[in-house]
Amino acid sequence: MTTFIQLHFLTAYPAANLNRDDTGAPKSVRMGGAERLRISSQSLKRAWRTSSLFKDALNGAIGIRTAHIGREAAEIMQEAGVDQKKAAEWGAAIAKAFGTPRNEKGDKLKQDPLLNTETGQLVHISPAERQAVHQLAQRLGQDKRAPTAEELELLRHDDMAVDIALFGRMLASSPDYNVEAACQVAHAVGVSATVIEDDFFTAVDDLQKKEEAGAGHIGELGFGSALFYSYVCIDRDRLLENLNGDEALMKRTLRALTECALKVSPTGKQNSFASRAWASWALAEKGNEQPRSLAAAFYQPITGSQQLSDAITRAEALRDNMAKVYDGQTLPCESLNTVTGEGSLTRLIDFVSE
Repeated sequence: MTTFIQLHFLTAYPAANLNRDDTGAPKSVRMGGAERLRISSQSLKRAWRTSSLFKDALNGAIGIRTAHIGREAAEIMQEAGVDQKKAAEWGAAIAKAFGTPRNEKGDKLKQDPLLNTETGQLVHISPAERQAVHQLAQRLGQDKRAPTAEELELLRHDDMAVDIALFGRMLASSPDYNVEAACQVAHAVGVSATVIEDDFFTAVDDLQKKEEAGAGHIGELGFGSALFYSYVCIDRDRLLENLNGDEALMKRTLRALTECALKVSPTGKQNSFASRAWASWALAEKGNEQPRSLAAAFYQPITGSQQLSDAITRAEALRDNMAKVYDGQTLPCESLNTVTGEGSLTRLIDFVSE
């Protein structure tokens, strides 16, 4: 049977614009008849996997998402003395091993002769695959020759990156090397109705003369504040399979992911708002029962001044009632609560990773 690890947590953000839509305003969703703030799962995952906390814990095992792997190879070949035309051609061949290279012509290509060494989409590449590309480019640069078909088999199943194992990979041109995600991340949503506000701001020109009136710059910036409910579901067995059975690496990955989820904020507009926050409440569950979010606890928006305590009460009540009416057992769990001072991060992480 499959073992699922479920993380539920509540994080309070003051004025913030953590994840913007196409107009620059904070992302939102209409839920339970009310407008809520929202942070996309893509934004959360990128913040976690690129954080210093994640890198320090899993240094050397984290992949990169890039469209520039072929350009990187072409530049290595050029440094070794390969002329630009051949470096572009061979770099595009290497890029094709990971995705579909661009097919630009005319002025764009004249301005940037290596443009078609880029893939048309971002590709998630493991450290082992990137190292193989570098080694191939150095070899081609030294030999001054094109890569063979065998050398272009750069994708690998072994020595997998932890973030690819967690969040998956889809390669339309090489489906055999797709990786099914072991970790599902819900969009974080505010538990209360929120009005998105506009901050009209001005900036003063320090060198402005006294006789000159007006601001050096004016602008508007959308922002909002909410207590967010977040939910993460990890298929422990699939994660172990994706990591080729490396149990020690899987445990390190679970520990790092859990701590990042509770401590790391999306980077959007942090310089303007310094809206960094740690989760105020977290619940980790583990078991074979089919996973379920506790978002239903917040379909009716929470109002009043005790939103954190009310949100915790609602989430825990829904968990207990679901177990009761579905004739199940409450799953083994560990929690921390900053309102009451109960639980600890160490115990919660130990529970998740054991």
